[in-house]
Amino acid sequence: MSLPPILQKLALPVIASPMFIVSNPELVIAQCRGGIVGSFPALNARPKEELDAWLTRIRDALGPQDAPFAVNQIVHGSNDRLEHDLGICEAHRVPMIITSLRAPGEVVKRVHDWGGLVFHDVTNLRHAAKALEVGVDGLILVAVGAGGHAGTLSPFALVAEVRRIWDGPIVLSGAITEGRQILAAQAMGADLAYMGTRFIATAEANADARYKRMIVESSAADIVYTPYFSGVHGNYLKPSIAAQGLDPDALPEADKSKMSFGSNRVRPWKDIWGAGQGVGSIADAPPAAEVIARLKQGYAEARAAICIP
Repeated sequence: MSLPPILQKLALPVIASPMFIVSNPELVIAQCRGGIVGSFPALNARPKEELDAWLTRIRDALGPQDAPFAVNQIVHGSNDRLEHDLGICEAHRVPMIITSLRAPGEVVKRVHDWGGLVFHDVTNLRHAAKALEVGVDGLILVAVGAGGHAGTLSPFALVAEVRRIWDGPIVLSGAITEGRQILAAQAMGADLAYMGTRFIATAEANADARYKRMIVESSAADIVYTPYFSGVHGNYLKPSIAAQGLDPDALPEADKSKMSFGSNRVRPWKDIWGAGQGVGSIADAPPAAEVIARLKQGYAEARAAICIP
């Protein structure tokens, strides 16, 4: 199956993942102008009334030559803003909605009614099947090594399994930070790459300067996978955990039955910083446009190296 028309004009087959706190209008605009899908979580616009202003700002800044943007909606009982935020997205006819943490159900019909697409985050085949049952337009496969709430499956295994039940758009996430890795994702059966951590270390990102520096200075060995901070397994930077007086190698057990956004002594994403295993290839924090230019060059060189016209 070919990609939906709005994704066929991308300058690079990439969706920038929506990062809690970090993604903001400035970063989204820079990403879309660079020819990749920019995105942000609706919950980043605070208070909730600010979401309308964010979407207006993004709409006004982008032209027909730019890539589309997406808004992430957390489809979970803990998100008491979902109805409000969907209403604002509907008013702006947001072209893409990225759903997370639960099969989107009624969200899909609502987004389709205004002409939008729904891509859903999944970490395994069972979750993929549930999302397909409710009619999503694409699947985002969150493989081992991805930043934030990540899965445990190899991208080779996950893509192969999902391709057995789905011939539509697949986006692959998991330690992708370079242009040649985007091509590798396509070679194993994905249509697009999903990139987050590389864009934390950019000038536009709404990340603490210490966070950006920690991304640049860290390697894959500095990533810890734990459910302790939110009740759902995620990848975090060990130095940020240690800075809060905790031992990243001996964290207490978490209550996995309770999804939370900061019920422990420290707040995930605010105090404890997420990142993927690809941090070891990130050496600086330039403007997003420069990052995208490098990705394009690396992608083109990889294609040329294996004689793809």
